[in-house]
Amino acid sequence: MTDPLVFLPGMMCDARLFAPQLADLSRDHAVTVAPITQGETIEDIATSLLEVLPQKFALAGLSMGGIVAMEILRRAPDRVARLALMDTNALAETPQSATMYEPFISKARSGQLDEAMRDFMKPEFLAPGPGRMAILNTVFDMARDIGADVFVRQVRALQRRQDQQPTLRKCKCPALVLCGEEDGLTPVKRHRFMADLIPYAELEIIPGAGHLPVLEQPGAVTAALRRWMARPAVQRA
Repeated sequence: MTDPLVFLPGMMCDARLFAPQLADLSRDHAVTVAPITQGETIEDIATSLLEVLPQKFALAGLSMGGIVAMEILRRAPDRVARLALMDTNALAETPQSATMYEPFISKARSGQLDEAMRDFMKPEFLAPGPGRMAILNTVFDMARDIGADVFVRQVRALQRRQDQQPTLRKCKCPALVLCGEEDGLTPVKRHRFMADLIPYAELEIIPGAGHLPVLEQPGAVTAALRRWMARPAVQRA
């Protein structure tokens, strides 16, 4: 049997984010979704997950989940059998960009989590189409269930995250870098950059999808993940 597959969801998301992939891949893979809600920093979140994850696993993270996945790879490269980074960002925030998160925190702390989420996850981050608002509403439902305290912790963790370019250069496992073609938050050019950093990466651009291709174009994403899971393991140096 192949190594178990661990999904890491985006900010303020849970297993509902990967519902189509779980339904398909769980037929022939051991699949789980690990929460990224525990910890004040990306490093804390990664440490808490490494304490409970299997000894070896395939790791797929989307958005903030991808950022945590890169930190897990940095800390425990021998435990990550293969890596998928979806609609994410390997770069640290600049001091200027980090300050742009402060209004979101203020709204969440004052009981306006819904408004903070609508400011944080805008419709134009997804591909246009009749299903766009339904997907956003699913995200907002997940956020309400997770709560404002986690929102503040996750935003603070994102503000303080480190640059993971050195981590990606050292990656020695089969890697997939995947992005929605119309991602308005983490654009395609950023994913080409990440794929170029990783020695064994394959780049997949999903047409008709934006920042959440797992829900916007689930069939195409699941097919890409299956191809990634079927790739032979890389011989580590």
